[in-house]
Amino acid sequence: MSADGWSRILVLGGIRSGKSEFAESLVREASRVRYVATATTSPDDPEWVARIEAHRSRRPAGWATEEAGTDPGRLVELIRSAEPDETLLVDDLGGWVTVLLDPAHQPADDVATVAELGAAVRDCPARLVLVSPEVGLSLVPTTPLGRAFADALGTTNQTVADACDTVVLVIAGQPTRLKPGTPVATAAPRANVPAQPGADRDAGPAGRPDPVVPDAGTPASAWTGVLGAVPEVLRPTVTAPEPSGAEPGTAWTAPTMALPMVATGLVIQPGMELPMPDEQTGPAALDRLATLDLPGSGLGTLARVVEFAAATQRTATPAPWRSVRVLLLHGDHAGGAAAGTVPGESARRVAQARTGSGPLAQLAAEAGATLQVVEAPAAAPMEHGPALPVDDVEAALRYGWRLAEAAVDEGVELLVLAACGAGTDAAAAAVLAANAGAEPAAVLGRVVTPDGQVDDTAWMARCAAVRDALQRTRRSPRDAKDVLAELGGGDIAVATGILLGATARRTPVLLDGPVGVAAGLVSRDLAGQARHWCLLPDHGDHPAVRLAADVLDLQPLLDLRLGLGEGAAALAALPLLRAGLTLAGGLPARPGSDGPAGAETAARPEETAEPEETAELEEAAEPEETTGSEESEREPVESDDSEFAEPRPAGPGPTAVPDKTAAPDDPAAPDDGTGADTASAATSARGA
Repeated sequence: MSADGWSRILVLGGIRSGKSEFAESLVREASRVRYVATATTSPDDPEWVARIEAHRSRRPAGWATEEAGTDPGRLVELIRSAEPDETLLVDDLGGWVTVLLDPAHQPADDVATVAELGAAVRDCPARLVLVSPEVGLSLVPTTPLGRAFADALGTTNQTVADACDTVVLVIAGQPTRLKPGTPVATAAPRANVPAQPGADRDAGPAGRPDPVVPDAGTPASAWTGVLGAVPEVLRPTVTAPEPSGAEPGTAWTAPTMALPMVATGLVIQPGMELPMPDEQTGPAALDRLATLDLPGSGLGTLARVVEFAAATQRTATPAPWRSVRVLLLHGDHAGGAAAGTVPGESARRVAQARTGSGPLAQLAAEAGATLQVVEAPAAAPMEHGPALPVDDVEAALRYGWRLAEAAVDEGVELLVLAACGAGTDAAAAAVLAANAGAEPAAVLGRVVTPDGQVDDTAWMARCAAVRDALQRTRRSPRDAKDVLAELGGGDIAVATGILLGATARRTPVLLDGPVGVAAGLVSRDLAGQARHWCLLPDHGDHPAVRLAADVLDLQPLLDLRLGLGEGAAALAALPLLRAGLTLAGGLPARPGSDGPAGAETAARPEETAEPEETAELEEAAEPEETTGSEESEREPVESDDSEFAEPRPAGPGPTAVPDKTAAPDDPAAPDDGTGADTASAATSARGA
């Protein structure tokens, strides 16, 4: 496989679907391309000859052309003999199957020939793009030859698709990813799109939208390695990160294939229609909790975790999150926002995370989570001008979206947002002031030096920077992208993109710290659904987090007050959250419970009794009429509430009430449920 991402791609599509143009765009910037043509020409069909000439005319002059239209074995030989530094474009397998079925080549073992092609594709050392018609969506051909072609081509497509890293279906010029490639350290992330208005939000496995690759406006170079420059994924259980191959701090500027085009531009814009968690499974999970066989009173605060997981997983029995990824955002803010920070401190912390040391990496290792370092663009002093250019805000949003999609495509079930950068508290305070009208001094935490001393001078400098930035932008728009450009900076912009991408892929996110909640506030203006996929395990005793949580209606679960950096409290709480989900999903129903789970284990009496027995029970349950003399012998009843019945006592005692049907001299007579005064009734009985 090529070291910088994909190696083998199968592009499927119908007639005039744009599959060939898309395949050509994938390799247009490659330095050495061999075009393998499988079609045969005939002077008796001038229209077909014109089609082939159109294909030839749009190929770049530097491409070499190989003809493989007369011998099915020729294509296998060309693929096997390809060199690692070249790219092969095969267009298309439909022509190859036509030659394979030609009577001139029969009798031949078609299955064996197709198997040879699949093996050659799997072992090809070069980059390989294969184009093939998709005939499985059409009607069954009416002729034997047509059916033979459809069967052979379908078998070929399945064999080649199994050997390829990626399979793309092109419909009406729009490519849709069907098969993600095997992830490597720099593999191109898989893509997806949010549900558009009126779209089916329930499409795709497990309720997630179907994976879709890209819009027509995205540069094709994103497929050929530029998009593959993703920061390394560090598994904290190992001592060294996997190699990246990308220059630190530049990957965020790479174009993304994740965003489709709409009528007016890219889909990252205010008012996006993204999925919402399921409205029914959350309450159903809470109802089920009441029926579980628990020795105590229940899960307490963890019940909210069960409700959240049930809604996001769309099941009343949610499973604990097993595959978790921590996205550590590293982006410094210049100017007064970073007052009081030690130069190079954030870089040192990031270096610790890359090597598996430091509190965040240790907690990630303990939780079995992967840790991915994300280099965000540095922010300029907000008090003097925009923190980030508008174009860089767009790129950072797309980059964050792509990071979330890449994680989900690799099987991640839960994302944890973490941040490590100078001046992040001040940037989050500025975003909070702009979005929620907060007073900067009230949401800026105290500045503590490495030796544990409180630096009030640095705190005042940060307050002044935020105040000046808000004064500078007092007449500026307060749209999401404007806030990110003027105040938020690169790390909050990338975090916002992560929240939006995770929402589009129906993946929950744990927020922990000012950067995460600031991104939640900004994402609210782009897609109000994003906050419903966020969970706040702890507030960290940070004033900005407390206020933002109130604005976003995210009630913190715990009160750990950990001061270990953003993201650490979420990882520390993760085992507890998993424990709640384990109990909620693994415990059986309480014997005899009548709830959703108990209905399966215990039948109600009225469902098991015979009709005659039921009638007798109902008749026995009806109270008998009392005579006037009996009523006169009883003490007056203070309340005439017929719906109230005093509970029967557990044993004899001063609270025992004699039964009206028992003999007056029977001291152990049961309660009649009328609520008569016990002492008076007992005295009357003894006097009689």
